[in-house]
Amino acid sequence: MPGETAVNFSLLHRTCKLVVLLCFLHISVTVVFYVRSLDLRFAFVQNQQSHNNRSTGLPPSTPEHKDVKDVKPVEISPEPKPPEVKAAADLQQCPETSPLLVGPLRVEFNMPVSLEKVKKDNPQVEMGGRFRPSDCVALQKVALIIPFRKRDEHLKYWLYYLHPILQRQQLDYGVYVINQDGDEIFNRAKLLNVGYAEALKEYDYGCFIFSDVDLIPMDDRNTYRCFSQPRHLSVSMDKFGFRLPYNQYFGGVSSMSQEQFLKINGFPNNYWGWGGEDDDIYNRLSSKGMSISRATGEVGKCRMIRHNRDKQNEPNPQRFDRIAHTRQTMMKDGINSLSYKVVRKEKLDLYTMITVDVGKP
Repeated sequence: MPGETAVNFSLLHRTCKLVVLLCFLHISVTVVFYVRSLDLRFAFVQNQQSHNNRSTGLPPSTPEHKDVKDVKPVEISPEPKPPEVKAAADLQQCPETSPLLVGPLRVEFNMPVSLEKVKKDNPQVEMGGRFRPSDCVALQKVALIIPFRKRDEHLKYWLYYLHPILQRQQLDYGVYVINQDGDEIFNRAKLLNVGYAEALKEYDYGCFIFSDVDLIPMDDRNTYRCFSQPRHLSVSMDKFGFRLPYNQYFGGVSSMSQEQFLKINGFPNNYWGWGGEDDDIYNRLSSKGMSISRATGEVGKCRMIRHNRDKQNEPNPQRFDRIAHTRQTMMKDGINSLSYKVVRKEKLDLYTMITVDVGKP
């Protein structure tokens, strides 16, 4: 069967050739794809190096023929971090009772006090005696008004004790020392009117504390802010044996909202010398249907810096007659009739000093 054998051999030969051809084709395709993958990988590596160089600020890879020491490094300045201060819109209101209060305080006047030390101890107080809490929005904007003349040592103690207290009370506050220019007889009430008017030129205060420079609270729970009724803050002074001298007493330190202050037309301008203006203010409040609110005698304790009465601040002989006619004069004599001249305004580290000419009797 030689013919049949030849046919089988021819078929087998063609089959083998086909298999070899398919193998060759497979190998060729494999080689082509392998070469292309190498090109892609090389391009990818180059692209990554270029991207890394751009993102780090470094120059491209140095050519082999160039000495490495000739390549200078690029200095990268770090991006400034945004300040970690919350916007006022993001802050919540401060609580009604500050969690920072400590209660009774030890108040002494037997050690020297310097303004440099007070400033160092109160770094958050801004120029002009301004402060506001950084972690919450204060419930009230408070202007502290101090009638003043030649009481520099007393003022140092006031600033030393009051700035820490006011900050713990979480107030948005400013301190205004209203200095009477010249040597004419002193007019405390008129200086308080001036302080009210001048403070409002700087900020939208809604509450006003009227404080003698020689009175220091002995408990920081006695909050220097305004209430639904005018507030008497120096409730029990050591001068009076820590007792209220009489129920109508409204002297020393007091607070009124802007609405309360305007309702009584502010303070009288015609009390020259010592005494009488506090009782006049009480009469004004009473005539407008307001009553005095007070803290307890324990919380309202305060100490007075002992001193002799100032010259040109002798008792006012007309005070009793003026007090008797408060209701008839109050709407004509007050903030609506105030006249004065600002001699000098100074923004100091711990307070704003406003020197004024208030005239004479």
